[in-house]
Amino acid sequence: YTNSIYWSLGKSFFTYNLDEAKQFDDEMEDSKNKESDNEESDDEESDDEESDDEESDDVFEASEIDIIVKVKRDMPDSSILIKNAKIITMNGDEIIENGSIYIKNNRIEDVSVNEIEIDESVKIIDVKGKVVMPGFIDTHAHMWPRWGLHKYQPFSYAANLAYGVTTTRDPQTSTSDVLTYSDLVDSGKIIGPRIYSTGPGVLYSRYNIKSLADAKDVLKQYSKYYNTKTIKMYVAGNRQQRQWILMAAKDQKIMPTTEGSLNLRLNITETIDGYPGQEHNHPIYPAYNDLIGLTAFSKKAYTPTLLVTYGGPWAENYYYATENVNGDEKLNFFTPKNELESLSRRRNVGWFMEEEYTFPELSVFVKDLVEAGGIAGVGSHGQLQGLGYHWELWSMASGGIKNHDMLKVSTILGAYAIGLDKELGSIEKGKLADLVILNKDPLKNIRNTNSVDMVMKNGRLYSGDNLDQIYPIEQKAKNFDWQEEYPESLPGINKK
Repeated sequence: YTNSIYWSLGKSFFTYNLDEAKQFDDEMEDSKNKESDNEESDDEESDDEESDDEESDDVFEASEIDIIVKVKRDMPDSSILIKNAKIITMNGDEIIENGSIYIKNNRIEDVSVNEIEIDESVKIIDVKGKVVMPGFIDTHAHMWPRWGLHKYQPFSYAANLAYGVTTTRDPQTSTSDVLTYSDLVDSGKIIGPRIYSTGPGVLYSRYNIKSLADAKDVLKQYSKYYNTKTIKMYVAGNRQQRQWILMAAKDQKIMPTTEGSLNLRLNITETIDGYPGQEHNHPIYPAYNDLIGLTAFSKKAYTPTLLVTYGGPWAENYYYATENVNGDEKLNFFTPKNELESLSRRRNVGWFMEEEYTFPELSVFVKDLVEAGGIAGVGSHGQLQGLGYHWELWSMASGGIKNHDMLKVSTILGAYAIGLDKELGSIEKGKLADLVILNKDPLKNIRNTNSVDMVMKNGRLYSGDNLDQIYPIEQKAKNFDWQEEYPESLPGINKK
């Protein structure tokens, strides 16, 4: 068309022909004029009543074409047996002290304390003395490369996988770039955890939703054009508007989460209305049985993100002050040097005495919630890619939760929180083969979660030190371009 406007939204391409639109509007106007001429009013009162009738909603719409691009998903051709493992299955309280896991392609075929029959083609890996558990799930991950120009391999994706995070959900991305990165991971073009996203948040400042129909129209951008499975309702107006968004989400089969916003009354009304998730912690302590019971009963998934604590100094500052972050060898391998330097040197956030941190008190709610049968998830908020997940896990554990329960929060409960517990979060027959192999037992010390020896994601086994693939293909990790050295001609530059 020569006199048309073109645009795209997600997978769809639109064409709006201006000539056809004008012709349509002219015909509609003529039709209305004819109807008006033919109307006969009995009296002035009837004219007043009809003046409030709604105008026709008929409008000219752009033509729409779906663009379908098909790419094969990454699927390993493999058979592997991991034997002599202590297995924390997350299937209830089951712990297998010495067992085997048989994996074919990208699925778990069998888990047993007994010998599993295999043929000679199966690769056997003996992990005696090590602990195997499901891959960690980050329910509030911000793995944000520079948006716009896509990178071959974002460091944030590699870092998280190397630290055992095999699944992530980003509740607020600001852009849609994350959706194409997700496709790149699924197709095996780049290394990273499974990527799930809400896309940009449903903000009140962006949408003035005036009806349920408005809410359905807004959410169609997510459910139809970008095909996200979740959204984040980001304080989108008053309670009526938030209820419309919730109703529209249910109608379109997408699961919403919410922003904590340092507002407990807001959090409670969202729980009562049926929102299935909350990002960021309640800013109060202690929480009593009414709040604990309501949250547990509703199965609202609570991801506190204590690294950016609401109601006190951020928990991440505690770790920057007490850990050797700048000198951590693995962090230096997976993080650009300028990134790590900017995070770990001359932090302009102030220093706090240990007693001033509130995250140990606020994390008591996690303990109480899980013990009451509720749902919680570990969300690192993208504060320090990879290691930050373990900082958040340890912070949540500081409220006294049992180590086994905390590990459930990081796996099976996290999977439930984002609607994936039928496929992920436990080591059971038929589930996807996402595992982390630890050198030390996190049941004895929760800080042993950061003793990753190997990571299996989707049936592929990687070294936790460098993400070289161990099986089914032996190959070095590639496109780690953040490790490039500076030119020799730049004196005084730290080239590490």
